[in-house]
Amino acid sequence: MAVVGVQKMTELPSDEIQELMGRAGDVMWESPFGTTMPAYYAMYATAHMTRYGTSEEDMAHVTVKNRKYGAKNSHAMFQKPVTVEEVLNSKTVSAPLKLFDCCANADGAACLILANNESGRKLSDRPVWIAGLGLASSPMSLAGRRGPLTSFDVTRNAANAAYEMARVRARDVDVAEVHDSFSITEILNYEDLGFARPGRGPRLLKSEETELGGRIPVNIDGGLLAKGHPVGATGASQITSLVKQLRHEAGSLQVDGAKIGLAQNIGGIGMYAGVTVLRA
Repeated sequence: MAVVGVQKMTELPSDEIQELMGRAGDVMWESPFGTTMPAYYAMYATAHMTRYGTSEEDMAHVTVKNRKYGAKNSHAMFQKPVTVEEVLNSKTVSAPLKLFDCCANADGAACLILANNESGRKLSDRPVWIAGLGLASSPMSLAGRRGPLTSFDVTRNAANAAYEMARVRARDVDVAEVHDSFSITEILNYEDLGFARPGRGPRLLKSEETELGGRIPVNIDGGLLAKGHPVGATGASQITSLVKQLRHEAGSLQVDGAKIGLAQNIGGIGMYAGVTVLRA
């Protein structure tokens, strides 16, 4: 079975795309006020900064890391590294998020071939197995969610289900692809997936644990901040990157000895999430 993800995001101007995607919020209470994706995620960034002391520089390091690896990915939209200073000095989109904290609208496509055990072994001498799946949803309106906006329940719930099915823990994951639509989102994902305790996501960046060669390399293909975000193709693209890693076909971006990979994709503003655990 073929699973195809595709999206053309460049046929409309950015302002029109932001207006349409902003309607992913609660159409009755929130979107009429002109909310956009950057504004929604800026609320999460501000809450995380207030509660845990996360800084704009911490978020900039996410972009620096992902653009560094995007420079080595021939399919990435942005193939030029950036510095922390360049991220911090880029135009403010929705404070505290700057232009380089935000992913870009992009065109893209990806295709996955799914098969049962018997057919999978015939199709490839190095098949990659789906070990665990987790899906979760959350209230559409931010006002309907409990607690401060410093975490996504959907990611935590989906991850717990996927870990249980795969019979692994967060510390067993060798390489991860997570939804970094904005720099703050990757930090939240570190914590919600169990790679770091709440509020300690930035420490993973500072200690280079999410770098190639670190304890848990994340978005080594550049992530959405480098590849761009063709919404309908993003999830499938994450899986293709992990399959290359688990088959040891990632070239200069290869994570040594990768056997277990995790993909996390989020929809809207934490309205739903999917987590997939793959095993070589």
